[in-house]
Amino acid sequence: MQTQKHLLLSPAPGTQRELISLHYGQVGGLNGHKKAYIQASLHADELPGMLVAHHLRLKLNALQAAGRIVGEIVLVPMANPIGLSQYALHLHQGRFEATSGENFNRHYPEQVDAAARAAEPELSGDAARNVQILRRELKKAVTTAEAETELKSLRRTLMALSCDADIVLDLHCDAQAVMHLYTETPCWPECEALARYLGARVTLLAQDSGDSPFDEACSQVWWKWAQRFEGRFPIPQACLAVTVELRGAADVEHGLAEADAQNIIDFLCHRGLISGAVPVMPAAVGDARPLAGCMPIKAESAGVLTFLRQAGETVAAGDVLAHVICPLTATVAELKSPVDGLFFARDFVRFATAGMKVGKVAGLEARRTGKLLGA
Repeated sequence: MQTQKHLLLSPAPGTQRELISLHYGQVGGLNGHKKAYIQASLHADELPGMLVAHHLRLKLNALQAAGRIVGEIVLVPMANPIGLSQYALHLHQGRFEATSGENFNRHYPEQVDAAARAAEPELSGDAARNVQILRRELKKAVTTAEAETELKSLRRTLMALSCDADIVLDLHCDAQAVMHLYTETPCWPECEALARYLGARVTLLAQDSGDSPFDEACSQVWWKWAQRFEGRFPIPQACLAVTVELRGAADVEHGLAEADAQNIIDFLCHRGLISGAVPVMPAAVGDARPLAGCMPIKAESAGVLTFLRQAGETVAAGDVLAHVICPLTATVAELKSPVDGLFFARDFVRFATAGMKVGKVAGLEARRTGKLLGA
């Protein structure tokens, strides 16, 4: 295993943060070997991913010692040193950068056009060679892009490490939730195996959900290039990028994390990055549904929030999921599911403000348009 340190742009004299990446196996991506990239806690206050990364590190160390890593596996065990340092009144604030207010998992720069223009003279009817050429030019475009703030230098560093990977796993969690995934619609055929190994209850699909989150910045270049060069050069969907939601924020337990890490290892065996017998793929415990069918549950008034249904329950349209109780008037407002679906996530805050989104139900039919992700 090789450890690399990546210095971020200094935000002030005498202060500089660094990102650490761990590299296993052979150099991948640009040299024809398969490459997987895994990062934990881009939202720095979402800690289950860090514990899963700890167990992944132990397992990858053993696999490397046994000579079983065939491709390249890059692990970033803590992807956000900026957010990890942000505290206010003893509470961790790791989702938004304090200076700009921007979500750490949004606004990744697009290099589709720059890489396409540079690669086009070399593209041909050889799809595999086209992948290598486009990855090379994408890597150049990403690494040479300007980054005038510390946050932008973090985004550039993460993209430089991941943009040439076949598989990108971004480990997150929700507030209180079951295991679920987000990926782009063109990625679903390859993502289904990951969903089965991880035991995901639902995978939410969209093609460009808005605001360029990290996983989509990695995967969408391929379907955009396929559209751009359609009828001229074959461009496969060469990157499976997935946001893995590791249940809830308090699910930081060795038993869960070790099992999740092993399930990721099993998937990498399935994809050929680790040699040896491929573990039998489990039966599916969930399905894929449109992200546009994921309906937020909103509190229309403020008050004490108490849930009547647990995350992971199947609910019907009209079912009461929670009460919001005004402590002054004793008024009880019922929060109902707008659709039939899976009540897969809910907040851990127990005082709701007016308009607050307190839960999510994954329906089977697309109902929303525009930007599909929350803040």
